[in-house]
Amino acid sequence: MNIAIIPAREGSKRIKNKNIKKFLSLPIICWSIIAAKKTHLFNKVIVSTDDKRISKIAKKFGAEVPFMRPKNISEDNTGIQDVIIHAIKYYNKKNVEPKFVCCINATAPFIKPKDIIKGFKKIKKQKNNFVFSASLNDYPLQRSFTATNDGIDMIFPKFYNTNSQKLKKTYHDSGQFYWANSDTWLNNKKIFSKKSSIIFIPNYRSQDINTLQDWKISELKYKILKKYEKK
Repeated sequence: MNIAIIPAREGSKRIKNKNIKKFLSLPIICWSIIAAKKTHLFNKVIVSTDDKRISKIAKKFGAEVPFMRPKNISEDNTGIQDVIIHAIKYYNKKNVEPKFVCCINATAPFIKPKDIIKGFKKIKKQKNNFVFSASLNDYPLQRSFTATNDGIDMIFPKFYNTNSQKLKKTYHDSGQFYWANSDTWLNNKKIFSKKSSIIFIPNYRSQDINTLQDWKISELKYKILKKYEKK
């Protein structure tokens, strides 16, 4: 069996009630729940939360909330792997052993069912630790630098005279989903490793939402994309 786990804790310092704040017409977590259910890949779509409001909204949109997440894995420094491991162990104790587990971000309104499906097909065929969503960096990171009162300092000075076209493409985690089998999660394997692979997400569908400005930009992008898709 396959399960989707959407981590969604109560606390959010920069955006109040981030996981249930309305993104256009729906609480933002609902976009992830809907996308997961539309794939028809999962026996269970669950939300791991410590908040009753999040639980109520998640259930309303078809997700399961089989437990309330313990406080010790609901802190600011809690990693997603701790959350996923807890959920898998919860089911294992009930003699339910999921084969593949997909962690889906609660704040990923640009997520598409087709990309989740691509990730599943890839994790089944290949011997990867993880398959996750990633996007191309707009500018070569090899030419990046810091700027302080002391001046400019290149992070990779050896690339100072290198033509940008000759530099390797670099990517970043688009923060939408992470596929792996249960053993990989339980063994706490590294997501970013040579044994992992990506599903490419174009930059226009990749947006970190960490501030209210990010939120407004994301809503504008979403509206523009919807208009474009209708043409």
